[in-house]
Amino acid sequence: MFKVQCIECNPLQENCYVVSDESHECVIIDCGAYYDEECEAIAQYISTNELTPVHLLATHGHLDHNFGNAYIYRTYGLKAEICAEDEELLAKLPQHAQQLFGMDITDEQPPIGRLLQDGDTITFGTHQFEVIRTPGHSHGSALFYCEAEKTVFTGDTLFRMSIGRTDFPEGSWKEMEQSLHNIVARLPKEAVVLPGHGPQTTIADEVKYNPYLRS
Repeated sequence: MFKVQCIECNPLQENCYVVSDESHECVIIDCGAYYDEECEAIAQYISTNELTPVHLLATHGHLDHNFGNAYIYRTYGLKAEICAEDEELLAKLPQHAQQLFGMDITDEQPPIGRLLQDGDTITFGTHQFEVIRTPGHSHGSALFYCEAEKTVFTGDTLFRMSIGRTDFPEGSWKEMEQSLHNIVARLPKEAVVLPGHGPQTTIADEVKYNPYLRS
């Protein structure tokens, strides 16, 4: 089995996840840590549990899911792995922070790591994630699905009883509709959904109650 720790980050209340198993290797998903205390909370959890981070994954390139990438790179030497379609979006994080929120990001941004494609595999310890592209919220949005644990990290594609916005310049309602159809078709109903914001849910509950997924 694996263990999931959620650390809520930044003013947009983004969910950063640290996922580990009995090997003590771990994966950090969507490190949106903006404040020092958020970075310290992540590092403290990793240190206390004697974990070794081996991947930094990004479900998409929006800044609230990637504020902490520079800290993770400095601390653990990990570069963000993200779908190729969001590479440019992630590279412009400081500009977007200034334009959207008036934030000055002074940390030197790390280079981007592996560019992911649909169907890629991310391995850590005795577990692995499948990368499932879900464009709509952004061109390069993706899910990370662990079949062994029936758990999926959905970023800003699917929330409890809602979905991610599609009115950003890089968003598309048409793509989102297709992505939601693919999620329902590809993932088992019992799969636990861990979203980029808000509480967890299941595919079964979303199919039953989410107005965007109900047929």
